[in-house]
This record gives sequence, C-alpha cells and structure tokens, in this order.
Amino acid sequence: MSILKEFKEFAVKGNAVDMAVGIIIGASFGKIIASLVADVVMPPIGVLVGGVNFTKLAITLKEAVGDVPAVTLNYGNFIQSVVDFTIIAFAIFMAVKLINKLKKQEATAPAEPTKEELLLTEIRDLLKAKN
Repeated sequence: MSILKEFKEFAVKGNAVDMAVGIIIGASFGKIIASLVADVVMPPIGVLVGGVNFTKLAITLKEAVGDVPAVTLNYGNFIQSVVDFTIIAFAIFMAVKLINKLKKQEATAPAEPTKEELLLTEIRDLLKAKN
C-alpha cells in the first residue's frame, strides 16, 4: 500500500477528522478566553490592586544600553497566562462533566423491549393463563 493511500485512509477516518475539528475549535476557544482574561477580567483586578496593568509587570534584570534593549523578566504576562489556563481548564472540566452526566443518563435509561420480546412475553402470558 502506498504512503499516499495510507495517508488518505487515515485522514478520512472519523477520528482524525474529529480530532482536527477539536483542535481548530480549541484554538479558537483559547483566543476567546485570552481576550476575555486580557480585556475583561484583568483590567478590573488591576484597578482593585491600585491601577496595575498586569501585562506590564516586569523586573529589569539588565538596563538598556545604547541600541541594546533592556533584559526583563515579564512576570505579569505569566500571571495573565495562569489566569487564562485556569479559566480554560475550568471550562473544559465543566464540559467533560456535562458530557459524562449525559452519557450516564443515556446508559441508565432502560431500553424499550423489541417487538420479538413483546411477542414472546405475550405468548408466555397466554401459556400461563392456559395452565
């Protein structure tokens, strides 16, 4: 089997397509959450802690000299990334929890008897009534 044919079979499988869709949606979801944190969540927190813009929090390790820029440790960006991660992780946790709950409800719902089972039950009941 040629590599191209194998790749075509892999790419067309449902799992590969589902995974690709999940990755694309996940990347978009990540951008939305990053914007939510940067533009909606962090500004009020910055105001509450004295007008601090978290993205500009940094420690200067080495001052700028001439054309060489300063070396900084940007811990504000790290704080913002931690908040992003926490919100994304919580949202994914809630989605998985909902999916598991729906699966559990589906699994516990009794299946309706088939036509054959209903017919056999009817025959059994008639035989019991004769005896």
